[in-house]
Amino acid sequence: MQPTVSVTGAEGFIGSHLVEALVRDGQTVRAMVQYNSFNSWGWLETLTPDIMGQVEVCPGDVRDPGSVRSLMDGTQAVYHLAALIAIPYSYQAPRSYIETNVNGTLNVLEAARQLGTPRVIHTSTSEVYGTAQTVPIQESHPLHPQSPYAASKAAADHLAQSYHLSFGLPVVTLRPFNTYGPRQSARAVISNIIAQLTAARAAVQLGDLTPTRDFTFVEDTAQAFLAVGKAGPEVLGCTLNAGNGREISIGQLVEVIAEVMNRPVQVRREPARLRPPGSEVRRLVCDSSELRRATAWRPNHSLREGLGRTVDWFHRPQNLARYKTGLYNV
Repeated sequence: MQPTVSVTGAEGFIGSHLVEALVRDGQTVRAMVQYNSFNSWGWLETLTPDIMGQVEVCPGDVRDPGSVRSLMDGTQAVYHLAALIAIPYSYQAPRSYIETNVNGTLNVLEAARQLGTPRVIHTSTSEVYGTAQTVPIQESHPLHPQSPYAASKAAADHLAQSYHLSFGLPVVTLRPFNTYGPRQSARAVISNIIAQLTAARAAVQLGDLTPTRDFTFVEDTAQAFLAVGKAGPEVLGCTLNAGNGREISIGQLVEVIAEVMNRPVQVRREPARLRPPGSEVRRLVCDSSELRRATAWRPNHSLREGLGRTVDWFHRPQNLARYKTGLYNV
């Protein structure tokens, strides 16, 4: 099997959906999963045999240059999604975020430079903007990372851009706003709320209910990656936002999820879930007009539709069993 594209972070939430989307698009995939002694492939293990028949799984580590080069050798594009993503854990282990998110990105960029990889799709995050100074947020919005996680991603973004400007590396950066859907870790607010309600918890435990976010269903985010992977050379060197352009507060979100699930809800504020005051991003709402102009991408799922599909997934006992609903997932 001759792979056409490589994916880092393929075993994760968005990564596994992207692998699925790439195969359905007719591409074969070389997928890096982080090496572990359990030989676990993460969420790739839940994909159907017709999908996995087009996937070559490569255990490795994005922090290791040799692993990265071996993954990318001979592929026409690399989708770089591998990252440490949990914001609260970045307060506890900031060095880990530099090693994975910055040094890992450096390894991908260097491998692409040495191998002549025709396209690098680098993954950013809306967290690099910090609390919105103007809305909706355009790509020209100042970067103001408010957590070690966001700082590590902003550094990786600048590194990717520097490789384009310094070496002509054909890199494009996709900056998704908050993605949600099946397979997401319970560290994310939507999966956390749904998992707690599905497990019939007496009260949903949350942190601050006032921040607003712009949520995008994971299949739409995966299609945004495909769109920039296929776009013309005019996107190279660009950073492109991907989001719905609609914001909702966490408090309102709880009510919508409860309505979709047809369940009463009580919320208990848990201090451990609060970010440090200066670190909380108060408002995020996306302007994705540049991405829409450059590609045919449009989000296809409303919030209620995406929530309904996510709830259906969590209602399957084998899926809910993967979550420890009684513990705070940092």
